[in-house]
Amino acid sequence: MAQQKILLRIQDLYLYFKTAAGSVQAVDGVNFDLDANRAVVVLGESGCGKSSLAKAILRLLPRNAGRYEGHIYIEGEDIMPLPEEEFRHNIRWATISMVPQAAMNSLNPVLRVGDQVAEPALIHLGVTKAEALVMAKRMFQHVGVPEDFIKRYPFELSGGMRQRVAIAMSLVTSPKLIILDEPTSALDVLTQASIFNVLKRLKKEMGIGFILITHDIATSSELADQVAVMYAGQIVETSDAHRFFETPLHPYSKKLMASVPRLHGKTEPEFITGRPPSLINPPTGCRFADRCPSRFDKCVQDPPIIEREGRKVKCWLYA
Repeated sequence: MAQQKILLRIQDLYLYFKTAAGSVQAVDGVNFDLDANRAVVVLGESGCGKSSLAKAILRLLPRNAGRYEGHIYIEGEDIMPLPEEEFRHNIRWATISMVPQAAMNSLNPVLRVGDQVAEPALIHLGVTKAEALVMAKRMFQHVGVPEDFIKRYPFELSGGMRQRVAIAMSLVTSPKLIILDEPTSALDVLTQASIFNVLKRLKKEMGIGFILITHDIATSSELADQVAVMYAGQIVETSDAHRFFETPLHPYSKKLMASVPRLHGKTEPEFITGRPPSLINPPTGCRFADRCPSRFDKCVQDPPIIEREGRKVKCWLYA
C-alpha cells in the first residue's frame, strides 16, 4: 500500500494569552499530523483550547497573544516563519480557510451573500468581480444552495442555509485545508445531518482536508478519518477514527465515549467528575489526574507521548 501523503504537520505548537490573572496556556505543545484528503476531528470539552488551536494555525491572534511559537508544515513547508503579509496573501483563506462557529456572526448583514462568497476570490485569486460571482455560483451548487440565493441577504436565509453559505465562502479559493469550528452546533439534528453529508461529499469529490473542532462525538464520527483528543491545552490521544471509536486508549477519551447515549443496550451514559483545570495554573504532571479513575503514583510526573500500534497516547498506563 502506498504511503499516505501528509498535508498538515504540527510540531510543538504553543499559543498563550496574557491576562491580568496570568498567562493562559491555551495551546501547550501540540503535535499531530493530518494526511491529505482526510478529516481529523479535534474532540474535547469546552475551554480545552480547541478554538485557540484553530486561531494558532490561521495566525488569527488577539491583541493579548503572548507566547506563539512552533512549526506548522503544509505539504512539507513550514509556514510559521512567513512574514504576515505573505501569510495573509498566500496562506490564510488561500491555502487554509475556516468555517466559523456561528455563520450569522461571520456574515455581513448589509451585503448580499453572493458578494461575500465572491470576496475571497477577488482578494486572493485576482479575478474580476464577474468571474468571482461565477465562482460563487459554482460553490453554491457544491453546497446545495439555490443559485438565485446569490442576491439574498443573510437574514433572508435559514440557519442551515447560512451555514452552507459559510462553507461555500471557505471553498471559493480551492484551499487544501478547511478548519470547521463547531459548524453545526446551533442547528437542528436533521440540518446537522444534511451539512455533514455535504462535507463528506466535498471531501470525496474535491480532495480537501478538514479539521473539525467539536465536542459532539456522535456527529463527528460521520466525517472523521482521524481523531485528536484535546485536554487542558494538550493533545492526549491521536488515532485513526475506526479504532478510536471502538477502543479509546486515554482514560479521558474513554470517559468521553462513555458519556454518549446509546441506541441499544442498557448502559447508562457516564459523566466526568470534577472540572477541567485552569489553563492559567495547570497542574504539574498529568493534567487529567485529578479526575482520572485510573490515577496512580507516577501521574504526578508529566507523561510522555507513547506510541502503541500506530496510535499515540499521553498516559503512564501505556509506558
